[in-house]
Amino acid sequence: MIKFKCISALEKCFWDEDINQKKEYLNASVLKNDRLSFQICFASDEEIPGGKLVCNTEVKSEISDYVRLSSVHHVPSLMPVFREWNDDNYLRKEPGLYPDLLIPLSDNPNIYVASKQLNSLWVDVDIPSDAVSGEYDVTVIFKKTDGEAVGTCTFTVKICNAVLPKQKLVFTQWFHSDCLANYYNVEVFSDRYWEIVRNFIRTAVENGINMILTPVFTPALDTAVGHERLTVQLVQIKKENGKYYFDFSLLEKWIEMCLSEGIEYFEIAHFFTQWGAAHAPKIVAEVDGKIQKIFGWETDACSDEYVDFLNQFIKELRAFLSSRNIEDKCVFHISDEPSAAQLESYKNAKNVVAEALCGCKIIDALSNYEFYSSGIVDNPVVATDHIQPFIDNNVDNLWAYYCCGECVKVSNRFLSMPSARNRIIGFQMFRYNIKGFLHWGFNFYNNQYSIAPIDPYRTTDGEFFAPSGDTFSVYPAPGGKAYETIHLCVFTQALRDMRALEALAEKIGRDAVNQIIDSKAGYLMTFSEYPKNDEFILELREQINNML
Repeated sequence: MIKFKCISALEKCFWDEDINQKKEYLNASVLKNDRLSFQICFASDEEIPGGKLVCNTEVKSEISDYVRLSSVHHVPSLMPVFREWNDDNYLRKEPGLYPDLLIPLSDNPNIYVASKQLNSLWVDVDIPSDAVSGEYDVTVIFKKTDGEAVGTCTFTVKICNAVLPKQKLVFTQWFHSDCLANYYNVEVFSDRYWEIVRNFIRTAVENGINMILTPVFTPALDTAVGHERLTVQLVQIKKENGKYYFDFSLLEKWIEMCLSEGIEYFEIAHFFTQWGAAHAPKIVAEVDGKIQKIFGWETDACSDEYVDFLNQFIKELRAFLSSRNIEDKCVFHISDEPSAAQLESYKNAKNVVAEALCGCKIIDALSNYEFYSSGIVDNPVVATDHIQPFIDNNVDNLWAYYCCGECVKVSNRFLSMPSARNRIIGFQMFRYNIKGFLHWGFNFYNNQYSIAPIDPYRTTDGEFFAPSGDTFSVYPAPGGKAYETIHLCVFTQALRDMRALEALAEKIGRDAVNQIIDSKAGYLMTFSEYPKNDEFILELREQINNML
């Protein structure tokens, strides 16, 4: 017998689980200009001849044009967690297959019902701003290839008479175009390269990313000392008689493409190497008619030659950005994730560019409060497990980030974590008025320190680099497009939760909304202390929608 059941998008269906243990979820509300997601899980409790039944689907609804279906696929994870850390809020900690990859049925219409396996279908209902409010049934019919129906599920969608406002949060998830060129084996800056990059940026924007890491130089990120990543430097440089000449035509093409896809802000790649700002990033230029590397690991960050280069470059870059009316939409970086021991080297590097970047916004990911309290960093981007001192001291314009290290107590998006632990961050960011969020891995398809590329369909942890779910949020699909994932879509819903909370705050005030959150939780919610169950999120979002 084959069973079908509507369940929440916060559930994860592992192949060896019992469908009877999954909680039924039959209706929910959604705002206009919003997205509602749920799942339909299915399983056969008996052997199927041949091991599987191939099904197709049909959607019947007055709002069928708003409905998109994707098949949930399991992906391998050899390192789902850091085993040395003590935290019980994980679904599983053992290597195995984890549900995550979403392949649209428009790409592959076949649904496979396998013998004694639990699987699921992901359903997105995208509501336009001009939709008519009311209740609508969405019925999904599962049919054999000969047309015989084998199961039906119906979910009721209530479209509220309120519109989800535009996202205020500035959100960047680092975009690695070199990984795309490597995976698809295309030449950097070829027509095909630009087409693929545009496709992935479009998916990024659809999922709330409104700031893009812009490689004026090949980003000095996640690169082993002495090694280098594929050159994707947008600014073409020519050196003659000690003077540098800059061609911004590729950068202009990048900016125009990003703006046309909905990107609003630009994050200029770091001027110094990661974890201490000790060296210059890889920079290539034309010298005596030949393209060669002029700066890199062998270049001291504060060397006279590099300082002279930066002063010339930043002056002309700012003039170019100003001429395109986007300088005020740009942020700059010194070095990523400096430690307390590297405070002095970071300070020295910042001083190198302080005058040239006067009036510009400089942000960097860090965890040590001393960087801020000493005045070295004006706009901190703080790890969520180190953010409390910044909150306690009422730091203005506070940003947050997490990466693989945020694996105890706080929210993250590892495949081994409950989806509620992923989605809760929307409520947390609203609760503490976070202005921006950064995550480093939108599409990082390399192993640790970028020694070699990986196949993301086989390796989801960067070869034991970080728990699966951290290094990338999209898969490279055939044809040069991006496949979404559960952990991406759940985080996107967290951003939509935050937007709904902001809409309510416009009506009743931020303090009143915070009181609603804390009352529902039963205590003052923080980044490390929060309700761990699905019901808290689902019920609170229903309450917010109804109040709107």
